[in-house]
Amino acid sequence: MIHTIFILLGVFQLKHFIADFPLQNNYMLKKMGKTGWIIPLASHALVHAAMTFVIVMTVKPSLWWLAIVDFVVHFSVDRVKASPYMLNRWGVDNKYFWWSLGGDQMAHHLTHYYFIYMIISS
Repeated sequence: MIHTIFILLGVFQLKHFIADFPLQNNYMLKKMGKTGWIIPLASHALVHAAMTFVIVMTVKPSLWWLAIVDFVVHFSVDRVKASPYMLNRWGVDNKYFWWSLGGDQMAHHLTHYYFIYMIISS
């Protein structure tokens, strides 16, 4: 079982990197605006959800709904981080920018740990 946990940790880490960086395009980065952010942010969250769906369908198809959880969590966490009214009001030279980026990444990884727990325990 420990092998499965570590494999899933690696798979979800890779999924997160690919979805958050290489597959996030300029259109999706419009999620940081004051207006017109819903569709770009939903597109970004949908990439995460689709990748989670593929992983879950490969290892535990009965947990397909985790993709919906991933969409909702990723959409919510990224909006809090990207909103100019919330955590995205600081520049890269401010420590709070880095705290919010770190908190965002931590929230996504904790979500993946929950997914792994669900896969292993069900």
